[in-house]
Order: sequence, then C-alpha cells, then structure tokens
Amino acid sequence: MNDAQRQALVERLLALADDELILGHRDSEWTGHAPILEEDIAMANLAQDELGHAAIWYGLHQELTGQDPDRLAFQRNALDYRNVQLVELPIGDWAFTMLRQYLFDTYEMLLLARLQESAYPPLAQAAAKMGNEERYHHRHSSAWVQRLGLGTEESHQRMQRALDELWPYVEELFTPLPGDSLLAEAGLFPNLGELREAWRGQVLPFLAQAELTVPDAPALPLTRRDHTEALIDLLADMQMVARSDPEAVW
Repeated sequence: MNDAQRQALVERLLALADDELILGHRDSEWTGHAPILEEDIAMANLAQDELGHAAIWYGLHQELTGQDPDRLAFQRNALDYRNVQLVELPIGDWAFTMLRQYLFDTYEMLLLARLQESAYPPLAQAAAKMGNEERYHHRHSSAWVQRLGLGTEESHQRMQRALDELWPYVEELFTPLPGDSLLAEAGLFPNLGELREAWRGQVLPFLAQAELTVPDAPALPLTRRDHTEALIDLLADMQMVARSDPEAVW
C-alpha cells in the first residue's frame, strides 16, 4: 500500500467509524422510549453493536495514524466528522427510525460482504467479525418496515412519510470520498457505484412489497463534510461528560 492509498484508507475508515458512532447514539435515544419492552431491549443492544462497530473502525484508523479513538469520538467538532447526514437526523417516530435503520443496514450488510475480500487483511478480518451482527440488524429493521408498511392505514402513512423524508439522503452513502478510486483500483475497498446498484436491487423490490412508493425527489447534493444542526446538538449531548475533563482516564 503506497502513501496515497494509505491516506485514502485513513479517510475512509474515519467515515465508516463516524457513521456507526452517530447512528449508534441515535439508536440509544430509544432506550426507555421504544413502543414495547422487547424493542426497548433490542434497540439498546443494537445501539451497543453499532458503537462496537465504530470502535473497530476507529481501532483500524489508530493502527494507521496513532490517533486515540476516544479523542476522535469525543473531542472533535461537528465539521470534523465524516458521517453521512442520514445517520445524524433526529430519531423522529418509530417508522422513521426503522426505515432509516433498514436503508443503512442494507448498505452496511452489502458493504461488509465485499470488504471481506479486501486486499488489506485487517479490513477483511474486521468485516467478517461484524457480518453476523449486521445480518441480525437487517432482519430486525426489514421486519419492521414490512410490518408497518403492510399494517394499518396509519402505520402505512407514517412509513411512507418517513420514506419521502429519508430518500433524498441515501445517495450520500454512495458518494465517493476523494481517494476512493485509489482504494477500488487496489482492491482495498469496493466500487461504490457497483455497491449502489446492488443496494437498489435489494431495496427497491422490498419497498414495493411493503407497498411503499419511492419518491421522485432528487438526491440532495451532499458530501461527508456537510452536516445539519442536529449533529451539533447530538455532539453536545454525547460529548458532555468527556469534555468536562478532557484529561480524565476512563
């Protein structure tokens, strides 16, 4: 791996970690608020898994840069995060949360399957480790999308409204970072165009089966340097304790 590829991989690992960290925090906000007790427990476990995945990606980033994962998570400002806007949006209602989770879970499940073939062994090993958990996440979120999409008139309306709101954000998942082409050429990271087609091949028929209509709204022109005020509020909450004493040892 040459220097350019190494730097590109560093940036990609940070983006992967930030996606998981921010989504994990959003999922944790359902603790004590989920619609049934079983889901309260499930969402807490799911959030813990996402944070565990973030720790794995931050760990690989640390191996290449020496940067402390805790400082990356708790000492950066919003503009320094590389997560997609999809994961930072407020949790909304249960339909919104489950649909966002399904859209992201499908992306991550397909991504992890391809990363297991990465020419960078630590990346392939990490993807294999996370794969089983992600398949569980996908089963959980897809079951809820189908249940709500085909449920009552109100549940269907809520799910359709969530899809209308979330759909313009999904394209950012497949927007390459500046060095992604170098990684794809070296077999280190999959081609995002191919990943997008595989994702659409799964998501579009599934949404149709749930009687949900994909909106015609164009994708938002986002990059991983664009963020909403929702991320600022999230970080203020997530980083409060760590920032109160930056030199503390946990």
